[in-house]
Amino acid sequence: MSSLLRLIRKPVVTEKAETLRDTENVYTFAVAIGANKRQIAAAVQEAFNVEVDEVRTAVMRGKKKRVGTIAGRKSNWKKAYVKVSGDQVIEALESPTDFSEEALELIPT
Repeated sequence: MSSLLRLIRKPVVTEKAETLRDTENVYTFAVAIGANKRQIAAAVQEAFNVEVDEVRTAVMRGKKKRVGTIAGRKSNWKKAYVKVSGDQVIEALESPTDFSEEALELIPT
C-alpha cells in the first residue's frame, strides 16, 4: 500500500456531500490531519484513476463529550473536498441507481 493511499481515511457520506457530488462533481473525504492539498490530490488520482482539478480542505474541530461526570473531547480531523475534472466519476462512491429484478422483488409494496 502506497504511503499516499494512507492519507485517505474514508469518504464522508452526508446530505451535503451527496449534493456536492451530484451537482458540482466534488467528492468529500476524511483525510490525515497532516496531509496537504498536493498530497491529497495525488492520493485520489492514484486510488481512483481520475484527474483532480481542485482540492479544498477544512479542519473539523473535535466535539466535547461527556460520559457521566467525566468530560472528554473527540479528536480533530481534516475534511477534503476534491473536485474531479470533466465528466469523470469515482465509481466506488456513486450511489446505486440500477437495482436488479431480484432486489426489487424483496421490496414490500
